[in-house]
Amino acid sequence: MVMIPSGLMKYHRGKFSLPIIVITVCVLVFIAVLYTERLTFISSKSIFKFKTCPRKNIKPKSTVAEDEKRKKEENVVNASWIDDRFDFDSEECNVANGKWVFNQSIKPLYNDTTCPYIDRQFSCVKNGRTDSDYHHWEWQPEDCTLPQFNPELALRKLQGKRLLFIGDSLQRNQWESFICLVEWIIPEKHKSMKRGHIHSVFKIKEYNATIEFYWAPYLVESNSDINIIGDPRKRIIKVDAIMDRATNWSGVDILVFNTYVWWMSGLRIKSVWGSFANGEEGYEEFDTPIAYKLALKTWANWVDSTINPNKTRVFFTTMSPTHTRSEDWSKKEGMKCFNETEPVKKKKHWGTGSDKRIMSVVSKVVKKMKVPVNLINITQISEYRIDGHSSVYTETGGKLLSEEERSNPQNADCIHWCLPGVPDTWNQIFLAML
Repeated sequence: MVMIPSGLMKYHRGKFSLPIIVITVCVLVFIAVLYTERLTFISSKSIFKFKTCPRKNIKPKSTVAEDEKRKKEENVVNASWIDDRFDFDSEECNVANGKWVFNQSIKPLYNDTTCPYIDRQFSCVKNGRTDSDYHHWEWQPEDCTLPQFNPELALRKLQGKRLLFIGDSLQRNQWESFICLVEWIIPEKHKSMKRGHIHSVFKIKEYNATIEFYWAPYLVESNSDINIIGDPRKRIIKVDAIMDRATNWSGVDILVFNTYVWWMSGLRIKSVWGSFANGEEGYEEFDTPIAYKLALKTWANWVDSTINPNKTRVFFTTMSPTHTRSEDWSKKEGMKCFNETEPVKKKKHWGTGSDKRIMSVVSKVVKKMKVPVNLINITQISEYRIDGHSSVYTETGGKLLSEEERSNPQNADCIHWCLPGVPDTWNQIFLAML
């Protein structure tokens, strides 16, 4: 038996064991890393999520208001983008059938101090309104779930498109609401507003999209829609003329129309055909539903003869109710909507501020059209909201009401709506239908 010196034995074992230790450690580290990665992968389910890069324009130092706004932006940007339209079918769900539920946890996505695009007429808080419960009422249909307004989803649906609201000041109410619902997640350098007397355009450069408004209170032409005549007795409507206005509506991807409140003067409507060539005395007087039907047929003929439904979607916002007769909700003091702070609770409440004859005209005309028209049915849900109007927190003739004027219920604006407020729910329904 050959004896090996003990020194050589120690040297050989030391040389042999070092690589084994190193390899063993490396293998253990590799296994640990792999296990950790697997856990992370499983817990995050990253293959099902899209991650958005953080915004580059966030500055390290900011005010408290900027921090709060940035947190809101990050919540929207970092959330998974879910197209929730499949949870809502406007043909299956009767949006008008439901109730307003008070939810203190619901906060408006904007207010009239953070959104710079709200007319003073609708800026109730800025104009002195101190109660805020009207911000926290949520419309809940009985037959379905109405998705919350998702500004990122709205912008994605508008990418590369023009959205044009056409109609009266209630339509401008809805237009400004839509802009305010989305504009706060758009970086300042990527948005701009150009206001005009007739046509106003909000541009979103990042999405190559526009949200526009076109002033046409009757949709058809009149002697009062451009140079407004205050006395409704002197207004004359060209019930068969629309092309001077409608040439500006072609080539738009999404059209949203309305017309109602200007027709409701309580007078017979003075109507002419073609032009004023025979003088403004050559008119005929019609009951409002008849004149309205003649005008709406002119609009329908233009839509059917001009719009390609494969390229343009057409919507029509139903009438926005007025609340100028407090007897409608069992208050006989004659206070209109003055000092109202809660919705009407009576189911299917319907007041004199919504004309069912006009509703019927819209329904019948739209049914006979070749081009599909989606009705944004806001009338019944708005009928309950006697608390949501501008009331005395508004302006008249370009001036805010004085303290003395605010104490007079007769000065209450019970036609237009505070922003944020009821028109945000209109747009919630509209987005769900898009």
